[in-house]
Formats: sequence, structure tokens, C-alpha cells
Amino acid sequence: MNGYDKLLHARKRIMESITQNIHLFGQPPSAGRQYSMLFFENKPMTLDDMSEELGMSKTSMSTSIRSLAESKLVERVWERGVRKDLYEVNDDWYQNFIDTFSLRWGRSISLHLSAIRRSQKELNALLQDEKTDEEVKELAKQDIEKLDYIRNYYNWLERLVDAFEDHEIFDIVPKNNDD
Repeated sequence: MNGYDKLLHARKRIMESITQNIHLFGQPPSAGRQYSMLFFENKPMTLDDMSEELGMSKTSMSTSIRSLAESKLVERVWERGVRKDLYEVNDDWYQNFIDTFSLRWGRSISLHLSAIRRSQKELNALLQDEKTDEEVKELAKQDIEKLDYIRNYYNWLERLVDAFEDHEIFDIVPKNNDD
């Protein structure tokens, strides 16, 4: 095996690893192949270039690239004299993780806190209603305690997301820049 073949072999291993793990960013394997191919390119590529390189349809490439762009894993770039859209990898993997983590958990936190607020309001109304049976009131009190616990958890998680977004996380877990 010559040097170039060894290089391609090493790249292929990483590309397969990226493809297998891209689901952690909410992406299908085809997007992983596209991302990993762009990762090793030294220049932006068009959908036609990607389609030819990977042997996938342009429609499939377009769907994947849109999803990758929405996840901020790739970005569209402009190059003088090129009329077609060009894409390149956003290769700040730290920020890619932060964006994905923050987006996913931010939605979850918002959804859960909203449900907790609505449920606590309803449970408190049950407690105030003279017609509510004492057994139901006792269960409502227990549920309110449980909701307080999970509300505290989601408030903590919200602070954690903020620590990622503000890059304070790097004060606790520094980037390893000596590699």
C-alpha cells in the first residue's frame, strides 16, 4: 500500500466513525458521509461535487446539506465567480457540540417547564377548591412536591445550557489544546 492509499485508509476510518456517530447531532448516516467528506476537503464544494464524490443523488445531497446547515455543522460560503451554492464544514467541534446540546436541551427545558407551570396551577386550584376530596388533595400535594423537584432539575439544566452557551464550561472542563 503506497502513501496515498494509507492516507485514504486512515481518512476512511474517521469518515466511518463520523458517519456512525452523526446521529448524536440528530443527523442520518447519509449526512454523516457528506459531513465527513466535506471535513477532509480543503475547499468548499457544490452539491454537484458532493453528489459525484459520494455517488448519491443531488436531491439526497440537498436534503442532507440543509439539515447539516440547520444544525450549524456546515455553512454556505461565497466564492467569487461561482454561481452555485458552496458548502464547507464548520470545523469548530466544540461550538458544534454546544449548539446541538443547547438547541436540543433548550427546547426540552422550555417544554417541560411550561408543562410543569400549567400542571402546578391546576393542582393548586384543586387544593383551593372546597369540593375536592381530601384524598385527591393529598395526592395533589405529593404531585406538587414531585413537580417542584423536576422544576429545580430543569432550572439547573437551564443554568448548565447557559454555561455551555457562555463558554463558562471551558473554565470547568478546559479544551485540551496540547494535542
